[in-house]
Amino acid sequence: NGSPNQGNLGGTDTGTPQQPQAPVLALNTDATLGTYLSAQNGMTLYENANDTAGVSNCTGQCASNWPPYTVASAVDITVPASLTGKVATIARADGTLQVTYNDAPLYFYSKDTAPGQTNGQGVGGVWSVAKP
Repeated sequence: NGSPNQGNLGGTDTGTPQQPQAPVLALNTDATLGTYLSAQNGMTLYENANDTAGVSNCTGQCASNWPPYTVASAVDITVPASLTGKVATIARADGTLQVTYNDAPLYFYSKDTAPGQTNGQGVGGVWSVAKP
């Protein structure tokens, strides 16, 4: 396709085409919560009501409990065709790129230990599953 190989993370380029990467954002459904966002690994993604548009206010211990969903570069972001919201990244204070959906920074929850778990829903009255 003529585009440079941007997905190679320090390995040797063997010249063989790489398989398409799994979507960075996917949709999951829960009987109670409805449709929500998850990462390519199936883990639920959350939003923090204390964040402002395009700004993460979750650092330090907060970021230990709620690890930010980060990517190596903005070009790594792919989404299913059915997801119509705005997907982007913001630069965190530590220099990593955090994925956002409709300007809301996305996080995992450290107590979700398997795909599809939504243990972070409602925590502290400020955390909720990210909705499409």
